Amino acid sequence: MPISRSPELAELPARERILATAHDLFYGDGIRATGIDKLIAASGVTKVTFYRHFPSKNDLIRSYLDYRHRLWIDWFRDALARHGSARIGAMALLPTLKEWWSDARFRGCAFINASVELGTSSAEVLEVSRVHKEEMIEAISSTLPAGRRRRALAQSLALAVDGAIVHVQLGMDAEQVSSRFEQLLKATLKTSA
Repeated sequence: MPISRSPELAELPARERILATAHDLFYGDGIRATGIDKLIAASGVTKVTFYRHFPSKNDLIRSYLDYRHRLWIDWFRDALARHGSARIGAMALLPTLKEWWSDARFRGCAFINASVELGTSSAEVLEVSRVHKEEMIEAISSTLPAGRRRRALAQSLALAVDGAIVHVQLGMDAEQVSSRFEQLLKATLKTSA
């Protein structure tokens, strides 16, 4: 997902600088692989400043996921609107995903990654991830015609989106994944009409 960079990192207040740094490192390298010392050094703050804003790594993880959710869901809704129209509807999912996959920083879904990485050791991460996926379903639902099956169809499409994301993240050819996703999308929308 192309994200416009905020002002220079050094110009941000300490809390936002730590959060932006955590976002880049957690998403790019993984949560467990990113230690507190690395975060402190990369964000250019002291340990005292770091712990004043984030008393524990768990506090920072939660803030990172909230931050990532806001960035991603805003981008997703905007991309669906940019790529969609009344005629296209849910077909806007395909160019939206392709836009995200073409970003050099693409590392899959941060919420799937965090849930897999931290597993059942963090019920809070699992809950934040569920909420994120619910909002993704709502965004997909907004592209579909009204009807009693709208929610179920949005849930099915969200499941397909997550599968496609994982396939691209695993290194499968994005064009092949896009082609298969498009076939699945068309078949799903046709059977639901």
